[in-house]
Amino acid sequence: MNGRANTGKLSAASEASTAGEQSHVSLPIAIAFLPTGAFQVSRRTEFRDTDAAGIVHFSAFFFWMESAEHELLRHVGILVVDPQADGTTLSWPRVSVTCDYKSAVRFGDELSIGVCIEKIGRSSITYGFRFEHQGRWVAQGRVVAVRCRVNPNESLQSVPIAAETILRLKPFCVD
Repeated sequence: MNGRANTGKLSAASEASTAGEQSHVSLPIAIAFLPTGAFQVSRRTEFRDTDAAGIVHFSAFFFWMESAEHELLRHVGILVVDPQADGTTLSWPRVSVTCDYKSAVRFGDELSIGVCIEKIGRSSITYGFRFEHQGRWVAQGRVVAVRCRVNPNESLQSVPIAAETILRLKPFCVD
């Protein structure tokens, strides 16, 4: 993505200053440097993604993170919405979403979105996202999703992530 090795020795702030950008927040290594095997998707920004100034609206990044997450899950054969024989559904509602912006993106720009898995818990997955345009770091995000059983007549209930699911996602985990 940016040609730097993931040595784990640079903070995101030092990487930003190395690239000539200013950063006032020290960011977790997992987002600042995605592993070589991170899942990659591309998105071209659409007119609907922009604000009155012609810059991509902040909210578009949240849709792109969800879309990239779903593409990763499909890539490894995991259903986003998984109907069960008992009439319930297993799914992945989000419990936390953040995005930090480094640089503006405009209509027509093509973004490279790298996705890695920062952590797999008993019932949750924390994804890290890195957005780049022509090799320039433009944003980073994080999504925490919880494996839940959805029953139309009850509230959501978190359930353990199946061992098979963890095995399929392991290649995208940050070590």
